Amino acid sequence: MGGGMLSGEGPLFRQVADRVAQDILNGTYPEDTGVPSTNEYALFYQISPITVAKGLNLLIEQGMLYKRRGIGMFVAPGAREHLRATRRAVFRDQHVMALLQEADLLGIEHSEVVQMIIQEGSQ
Repeated sequence: MGGGMLSGEGPLFRQVADRVAQDILNGTYPEDTGVPSTNEYALFYQISPITVAKGLNLLIEQGMLYKRRGIGMFVAPGAREHLRATRRAVFRDQHVMALLQEADLLGIEHSEVVQMIIQEGSQ
């Protein structure tokens, strides 16, 4: 599991969902493998099992996890690719569009922004 306490933004149940989603994205929990139980997460993050269950249920509703009765929760097939696509859309909207709007404000050509990114990426 990721590290210790939750310290992100928003309600704790959403932070739990985000942390599990992050662990799916980075390959900690591959598709069709089990994730820790509600009680294990609750102990690890020192929060209520009810809060954890609410976060995990959010991922079940989104089709990222599925339950096997009496066994536990597992990463759904296609979950990683779905999360990637969703995060890419958010990245574009929150970062790329904001970057280009700021560039427009400063009179920086988009081609110059591309060059800046290439330069920074190669360092």
